[in-house]
Amino acid sequence: MRITFIGGGNMASALIGGLIRRGHPASALHVVEPHAPTREKLAAQFQVSVNETIDSAALGAEVIVLAVKPQQMQAAVAPLAGTLSDEVVVSIAAGTRVANLVEWLGGHPRIVRAMPNTPALIGEGITGLYAAPGLTEPERERAAQVLAAAGDTVWVEDENQIDAITAISGSGPAYVFYFIESLEAAARDLGFDADTARKLALQTFRGAALLASGSPESPGSLREKVTSKGGTTEAALQSMSEAGVGDAIIRAARAAFARGQALGR
Repeated sequence: MRITFIGGGNMASALIGGLIRRGHPASALHVVEPHAPTREKLAAQFQVSVNETIDSAALGAEVIVLAVKPQQMQAAVAPLAGTLSDEVVVSIAAGTRVANLVEWLGGHPRIVRAMPNTPALIGEGITGLYAAPGLTEPERERAAQVLAAAGDTVWVEDENQIDAITAISGSGPAYVFYFIESLEAAARDLGFDADTARKLALQTFRGAALLASGSPESPGSLREKVTSKGGTTEAALQSMSEAGVGDAIIRAARAAFARGQALGR
């Protein structure tokens, strides 16, 4: 399957690297990237075809991945308008609606919106996918094959749910890093040096996440097992509850969702 990436930034690099690791031939991948140092890096790292502008090689693909920022999207896809036929176009830009993409692409209807997240850089991402009405199952599968190179995928049936995916897993790694930062700061406050504090925070989070992902029990049940009546964990969780930490996380996700909706408008 021939795949063209419009934009060669971090997420495009993650997908290209994942595809190649899965056996996809580099010769079937093409990147359009205006920034010369990025083109040189991609060509050296992956041995893929790169070009400054959209050319005939870029147009001869079965899947075109739009990996540019939302504010650059309309200008970036303008050269594609009126040139497409059976290609599936996958956008990974936050907030950019299918209706806008269809319009900017001259009425091309084969659109999939995708929202990957930064753990895709190590093949541990998760991507939400939404297909425009009318896409066939083989066309959906084409899009899924590309994004699966970065980790798991989840299809949603309502386009608004892509904004919800953005709020949970797209922005979610930043929430995790924020918690790790805070736990690390707490460790330093309790007397540990910086290296030890970082090790304690990172491995605690990593181990707990692996335990939760490998257990049939809910996170709530696992939390209860760690929380002894009158113990240290109960004291910590009680403090978080009184501070409204759980509600604050939900409010934060709602704020991210609202911002995604606003970007689309």
